[in-house]
Amino acid sequence: MPTNTTAAPAPIARTAHRFVDVRGVRVFYRESLPERSDAPVLLLLHGFPSASHQYRRLIDALGTRYRMIAPDYPGFGHTEVPDGRFTYSFDALADTVEGFVDRLGLTRFTMYLFDFGAPVGFRLALRRPERVAGLIVQNGNAYEEGLSDAARAFTALTPDTPGAERTIRDLFTLPATRAQYEGGTGSPELVAPEGWLLDQHFLDLPERQEAQLALAYDYRSNIAAYPRWQAWLRDHTPPTLITWGANDPFFPAPGAHAYLRDVPDAELHLFDTGHFALEERLPEIAPLVADFLDRTA
Repeated sequence: MPTNTTAAPAPIARTAHRFVDVRGVRVFYRESLPERSDAPVLLLLHGFPSASHQYRRLIDALGTRYRMIAPDYPGFGHTEVPDGRFTYSFDALADTVEGFVDRLGLTRFTMYLFDFGAPVGFRLALRRPERVAGLIVQNGNAYEEGLSDAARAFTALTPDTPGAERTIRDLFTLPATRAQYEGGTGSPELVAPEGWLLDQHFLDLPERQEAQLALAYDYRSNIAAYPRWQAWLRDHTPPTLITWGANDPFFPAPGAHAYLRDVPDAELHLFDTGHFALEERLPEIAPLVADFLDRTA
């Protein structure tokens, strides 16, 4: 009789979806349930204008082997913030993530830093360096040369700049949200529409755009903090994996190369795609993440 040699399909992770109270904020997060209770922990920090759902496919692919935890920041996704009792800034987002880490009892973890995840994650690293086992950086900028001309112009906006609010609010529209996902990709048909449609749903909720407007004006605080983040990298030289969408119109490829100045042993991979590199390049990036976690756990 013929032998069936078809390979068994890769297992899909079981994922729990929970809320936890952190300093008055009801933080939503998704967490994989790996087979091993002592599995390495990967803290997935999302970007703008997204939330933890941007990591759903990566969690499905790797969550049977690693404990993958992805919170939604205040003002994003399913996280609930008391009316009028949260001041939106990157320091405040980091305060919440720090409290979240404490509530879950996470004492050692690798951080996945994407977009807004970099300023949140580096603030956490400065506060709790002993907890950081490594970094995976994907289009999360920490260097001046990683800012495109468009990024420099956008982050220079202040409430006193003529037309600034209109310019920022134009970024909260469906065409702009879709463009962030599909811009720079080689095959936009590989980018599922659910991501940018769900992002737009959350952006259109009451008070969400005001929160994003405040964060846009506060982004300059991240640029001012670049020297401190770079010094932390030099002092601690954490194991670092860089997977970067080279066609990112906001954070171009020089921002990826710049990490090698401060972490010379970092592993760097550039991909011919845009800002949301996981959307098009998950099959290439997921094995790199798994290999990195296996080597550094």
